[in-house]
Amino acid sequence: MQSITIIVFLPLLAAIVAGLGNRMIGNVAAKTVTTGALFVSAALSWPIFLGFLDGSEAERVVPVLKWVQSGDMSFDWALRVDALTAVMLVVINSVSALVHLYSWGYMEEDDSQPRFFAYLSLFTFAMLMLVTADNLVQMFFGWEGVGLASYLLIGFYFRKPSAGAAAIKAFVVNRVGDLGFMLGIFGTFLVFNTTSIPEILDAAPAMSGSTIGFLGFRFYTMDILCILLFIGAMGKSAQLGLHTWLPDAMEGPTPVSALIHAATMVTAGVFMLCRLSPMFETAPTALAIVTVVGAATCFFAATIGTTQCDIKRVIAYSTCSQLGYMFFAAGVGAYGVAMFHLFTHAFFKALLFLGAGSVIHAMHHEQDMRYYGGLRKAIPVTFWAMMAGTLAITGVGVLYVFGFAGFYSKDAILEAAWARGTGTAHFAFWAGAIAALLTSFYSWRLMFLTFWGKPRWAESEHIQHAVHHGEHTSDHAHPAPHENAAQKGPHDVPATEEQDGTAGYHPHESPLSMLVPLGVLTIGAVFAGYVFKYPFIDGSSEMVDPNGFWGNSIYFNENLIHALHAVPLWVKLTATAAMLIGLGGAILAYVLKPGIPAAFVARFSALHDFVYRKWYFDELYDAIFVKPAFWFGRQFWKIGDIGGIDRFGPNGIAWAVQRGSIATKSIQSGYLYTYALVMLLGLVAAMTYVLL
Repeated sequence: MQSITIIVFLPLLAAIVAGLGNRMIGNVAAKTVTTGALFVSAALSWPIFLGFLDGSEAERVVPVLKWVQSGDMSFDWALRVDALTAVMLVVINSVSALVHLYSWGYMEEDDSQPRFFAYLSLFTFAMLMLVTADNLVQMFFGWEGVGLASYLLIGFYFRKPSAGAAAIKAFVVNRVGDLGFMLGIFGTFLVFNTTSIPEILDAAPAMSGSTIGFLGFRFYTMDILCILLFIGAMGKSAQLGLHTWLPDAMEGPTPVSALIHAATMVTAGVFMLCRLSPMFETAPTALAIVTVVGAATCFFAATIGTTQCDIKRVIAYSTCSQLGYMFFAAGVGAYGVAMFHLFTHAFFKALLFLGAGSVIHAMHHEQDMRYYGGLRKAIPVTFWAMMAGTLAITGVGVLYVFGFAGFYSKDAILEAAWARGTGTAHFAFWAGAIAALLTSFYSWRLMFLTFWGKPRWAESEHIQHAVHHGEHTSDHAHPAPHENAAQKGPHDVPATEEQDGTAGYHPHESPLSMLVPLGVLTIGAVFAGYVFKYPFIDGSSEMVDPNGFWGNSIYFNENLIHALHAVPLWVKLTATAAMLIGLGGAILAYVLKPGIPAAFVARFSALHDFVYRKWYFDELYDAIFVKPAFWFGRQFWKIGDIGGIDRFGPNGIAWAVQRGSIATKSIQSGYLYTYALVMLLGLVAAMTYVLL
């Protein structure tokens, strides 16, 4: 059996065993089966990836079974293996295996562990189906599979109303994007008469410049198809407009955040765009839209991250911002650079999410950073892991010497945008540069509020509950602290900051099962950029054969890569300068003069509220879509259903039968003359009908 078949279907088998066995097989067996399966898949994925690096692996398609034959449309279920797939296999399986192991400690006290681990493995299988798809229908199967699994994982604590609402929100918003994706698939089949990805990409250049009728007008065919496909990517990858589900998805357990919202599901849109990159290269308008939307998302999410107090929400908006970088990298034609940032981001963002989970675990599931402080000595391993993740995401490094993971991938994105030279590309460059400054600021803000200063957890309701009751609860035991964060006093700095009030509570380091994944991800956050920069960016290295690392898996613009390396020095230093400015601002506001944030909020309250309320997107959508939808629903329910269908349907028929029964009952007197009269009237009526 091909190793790729084992890699893909082993997580599904584990999910079935854990899900159906559930409490019958017990927690330990369910965790062992699912975690073991993922480590096997991860172990088998790395040789494939390294094989493409050294040229020993070749692109191939492994058939699984005959799937659909309907008229002119036919396609098989097959697994495509190339360099792009190899990158995603390593990312998905490595992060998922570490998340499974991490969850042994994090979910230790939960009474539904088999269900949780089954959901994790099911999600992994769906994601693997997506990235190994050889045709668009198979990709859509995986696309919808990860949507279903994310719904189950986000709403894992289904007894918690906010978790159920967040799961529904994620599901509905993604359905909006998926409508565009479906229309794009339908249109692609209409134009190319096939769903085979290789056949579509081979035929795409010939369709450049052709037009198609749409809504009564003529449009460029490839632009329409690619824009529809990109709408699907916007929903899955939380781009501006369809981003509102991502921060609310933090209601799921923290390992879910690391798996879904750091390294895998949210990158599905980026992967799809890179997979279909030869198709997008024939659609310049669509690429311009991708660039602008990605750059706008990058800036927009970074601004919100500077004001959030929930540690997981800060990292969630950071994810949204980093996805924006990936999209505008693809929009300017640097698909390899976009995948490079996807690769490095998987390590440092999963590290940050799992590190945040370790902090939350230590702080009795308090998520509000304003009630942290001074934790670097209490949980040193977590501190150094998150320090590595912060150095990676902010892009710390020395040009031509060494840098952390984000230093190479983020800088390459900005250089590619400048090298592209178009108006939209330059807009993306400046938006990305400002976002880099904001990223540095909110990342170091998180570190300073969490690990520096004096302990500030004396007024935390969660900590007080733990101290008074001597209990250790899980994520779903209390409402999320951000739900009423606006009423807790001045933003960023609580009134008790100067108090050394530990409230009798002592933070504790996480168990080994949680710390080992942090250590492994730290290695990736430190070295992934330095080791893999040439294969990903240049498509070649000393390890790679002359055909290049990417081969035919993506569109590789060699001229853009040469121009990327030739940009002026100030362009190369822009991201570093932005990082230093953001770091300096965070040190000033949260270390040297901690009164600055409260003073800023008081002075610019309207601006702060605008950003803190996420640019009022939720309120806007609530007014435009949610409330009208509920109003129409009530009208259809009360007027159409109750007043119409029920009144004249079952209720009306029941009323008529009841009245008829009463009338009939009145003639059932038991007297002979009454029945004779009825018979006579019936006879007269029948004769009258016959005669007339």
